[in-house]
Amino acid sequence: MKVLVRAVGKMRDRRLESVCQEYVERARRHLPVVIEEVESDPDLLRNLPVGAEVVALEPGGDCWTTAEFIKFIEHRMVQGTRAVVFLIGGAEGLTPTMVKAAQRRLSLSPLTLPHRLARVILCEQIYRALSALRGEPYNK
Repeated sequence: MKVLVRAVGKMRDRRLESVCQEYVERARRHLPVVIEEVESDPDLLRNLPVGAEVVALEPGGDCWTTAEFIKFIEHRMVQGTRAVVFLIGGAEGLTPTMVKAAQRRLSLSPLTLPHRLARVILCEQIYRALSALRGEPYNK
């Protein structure tokens, strides 16, 4: 399975980008994890991997616990899902069209998060989930 994080806009803060990349590099020990930065919302859905399950990150989505996130990833791996794609909108969030195109809606917090910080949190949760599934200790 491949995990793809598609986000509108570039990560401008080098500190946040560094933290995000650290989690992605750790996660890549277990599965292919890719971050793709696109220019606009319509680009989020272009050329999705065949058979991908799309998850829209947005405030109205389900608020999962870490255990639920782990189960989601585990179920997709066992089920043979080819790819899971997480969509992160820009400063204005995702358009209703993007949210409607997703199979799932996920909220990382009931708080409003800047979209770049949401990307870091998502990457950390991906790494945490893969570490837990492999029975490895979580490296902070």
